[in-house]
Amino acid sequence: MQTGPRSPQSSPQPPTARSVALSALVESVTSEEGIDVILDRRLAASPLDGRDRGLAVELTYGVLRRLGTIDWRLEPVLDKPLPRLPVIAQMLLRLGAYQILFLDRIPQSAAVNESVNLARANARMVGRDWSGFVNAVLRALIREPLRPWPSSDTDAAQALAIRHSVPLWLSRRWLDRLGAAAAETACEQAAGIPPVTLRVNRLKITREAYLERLRQAGLAATATSVSPVGITIEEGGVVTALPGFDEGLFYVEDEAAQLIPPLLDPQPGETVLDACAAPGGKATHLAELMQDRGVIYALDRKGARLDLVRANCARLGIRSVLPVQGDVRNRAEWSRAVGASATTDGRPTFDRILVDAPCSGLGVLRRHPEAKWRKDSESFDRHRTLQLQILDSVAPCLRPGGVLVYSTCSTEPEENEAVIDEFCRTHAEFRRESLSGSLPAAARDYLTGQGDLSTMGNRYSMDGFYAARLRNVT
Repeated sequence: MQTGPRSPQSSPQPPTARSVALSALVESVTSEEGIDVILDRRLAASPLDGRDRGLAVELTYGVLRRLGTIDWRLEPVLDKPLPRLPVIAQMLLRLGAYQILFLDRIPQSAAVNESVNLARANARMVGRDWSGFVNAVLRALIREPLRPWPSSDTDAAQALAIRHSVPLWLSRRWLDRLGAAAAETACEQAAGIPPVTLRVNRLKITREAYLERLRQAGLAATATSVSPVGITIEEGGVVTALPGFDEGLFYVEDEAAQLIPPLLDPQPGETVLDACAAPGGKATHLAELMQDRGVIYALDRKGARLDLVRANCARLGIRSVLPVQGDVRNRAEWSRAVGASATTDGRPTFDRILVDAPCSGLGVLRRHPEAKWRKDSESFDRHRTLQLQILDSVAPCLRPGGVLVYSTCSTEPEENEAVIDEFCRTHAEFRRESLSGSLPAAARDYLTGQGDLSTMGNRYSMDGFYAARLRNVT
């Protein structure tokens, strides 16, 4: 998608679900922020009620999840390529087309009329009235028969990319690496709608007790199949309105992510480093496992992200997590800020270290659909370099016998197995350990041949996570 005029957020018309979605989609083209941050900010500034807020979320995420398919469907009814249009015109068409193609509960005529009205409302600000153009294209989309899906026999990668709305480079990659059946599953999951999953804060309540509280509130929920501390909410809604949110009874977190902290096996009273901590999900889980006794240094480069850690700890009632600002690659910088015990050369020493490393995020595309259209295959080498730099920085700070867990939300071996293979080749003091004895029984199906964890292609609707455990054997 190309850059274009500023977001249509200053329309004199009262905000609607569609106008909020349009402004968020236009902003997402040039912003480095995730669509969740953009949309939350716009919803917070709008007076929409719960129903309209839900529609704004549905429209925004729906367009981004199905953007590739929408563009392909629009192509035959346009007289010029969609990317050549101004961004606001692109997004007006995509919003209308998403409603026509994917939302049965919205009449097609209403989808067209509301899109036309939205175009007209923003005409003065963008310098042109696109309402006639939007009307003609969307009515042609309704009128013309839908062309058949591309044939897998002719071009399997294109067929996957169009049907499941993933970038062509990614469908090609997964076909080459995984084969046709597994690649289709991966593409389908990347375009899916993730469940709302909670991790119960067992410092305050048991999973069974919180499930009962949800039932008493009339909310359908079930215990997760793999994580022993998770709950899936079966009906959508505002998370902050769930029972016990302000009391800190739960943290919103995917089931696969809940499997990572227990792999570190932290013990009460120990000193732990969470090397890439924000927004604090894994740090607070570690604190729970340690009964909130000991010290967990939550390191992150950005102070604003550490504010999220502090807020989450305050809500959950966690006191053992100490946020520390610093670039994890610059050990001299963050070592001074960490008050852990030191070795003779001034390095802090930790009993356990978690490196939840920055990565491509291909395992969580369904949660961040805008990321599909921002990524390319060249990012893997950049991430791999960064990941090894982080491991090299923290490795000397792990005590003899201590444990390091490396994890990502990536599905790709360059950021996962290849990183651990190279790290072990250059750090003879570390030994890779199988996770077979540390995972819940249902998760053992996702052990790799080297004993690592990879939830890619799982049958439990979990995100794609990877983890490996290393021990300092010196």
